[in-house]
Amino acid sequence: MKKWKYLTMTAALGSALLLGACGSETETEQGATTGSETNEPAETGDAQLTGSVSGDGSSTVAPITEALVEEYGAVQSGVKVSVGVSGTGGGFEKFIAGETDFSNASRPIKEEEKAQLEEAGIDYTEFQVAFDGLTVVINPENDWATELTVDQLKQLWIEDGSTKKWSDIDPSWPDEEIVFYSPGTDSGTYDYFDEIILDGEELVKSATLSEDDNVLVQGVAADKNAIGFFGYAYYLENQDKLTAVTVDGVAPTNETIESGEYTPLSRPLFVYAKNSALKENEAFYDFMKYTLENAGAMAEAVGYVKLPDEKYQEGLKTLEGLK
Repeated sequence: MKKWKYLTMTAALGSALLLGACGSETETEQGATTGSETNEPAETGDAQLTGSVSGDGSSTVAPITEALVEEYGAVQSGVKVSVGVSGTGGGFEKFIAGETDFSNASRPIKEEEKAQLEEAGIDYTEFQVAFDGLTVVINPENDWATELTVDQLKQLWIEDGSTKKWSDIDPSWPDEEIVFYSPGTDSGTYDYFDEIILDGEELVKSATLSEDDNVLVQGVAADKNAIGFFGYAYYLENQDKLTAVTVDGVAPTNETIESGEYTPLSRPLFVYAKNSALKENEAFYDFMKYTLENAGAMAEAVGYVKLPDEKYQEGLKTLEGLK
């Protein structure tokens, strides 16, 4: 069961999300308000709307969207926004089937998904909402693998038919079997890691895969020989029980993620919106406008990295052209 807990992040933002699990099929139906890029509550028009909006997709993007939904309800209490969290791939499946107005994604849409949307007659627009840094984590008792290279990550995570031990990576490291934890295959985080680190090769077969990030956190935190990966915000929420690995000498931070220095594991986060729904559903258009006006502040509040302000303005201009 996926559960979100809310914290007071700043006086301007009110409540924001304490991160929970990844990849649940549970939907939440809430309403939402969050601050603008200046960390102050966004002002909206006096007109009160009614209607419903539905979305699904990435568990990585979900903390931003769910918090926005919570805040938006204080502004437009007559609009019911439901958000499912079935992973980037699962979200696109629902989007293609015409079941949702928007789809959250922690990777760009795939060519086959584009083709399926075209076949279904669904026009869409991609909006970037934040940056994330995919974070590799180890147990705090692990004091030997705190600095890894991309090549070592490949050696660790690509299936080669062997029982992998830390000493296989560096002879000075313990002769202990490595325990792997990974997001499930419906996750955009898995897809991104597959593309950037695995180069399309098979993930190590011994890995425990889960759509629930709490399983990954708990697994790594409980075993000194464990290693895992997930979104940066999930690491921040659990940094008291995990150690973030530096990759090619660079640690994941807001600064290194935004600058692109934390390469190749920095990545953009997206919302894909159905164009016809933006035109026909005033409530959905208003919610997307609110999202772009406030995504930067909420991204920062829940542990991601906001885009440059001009990127949100470009998104708002694109959105206006779709009305």
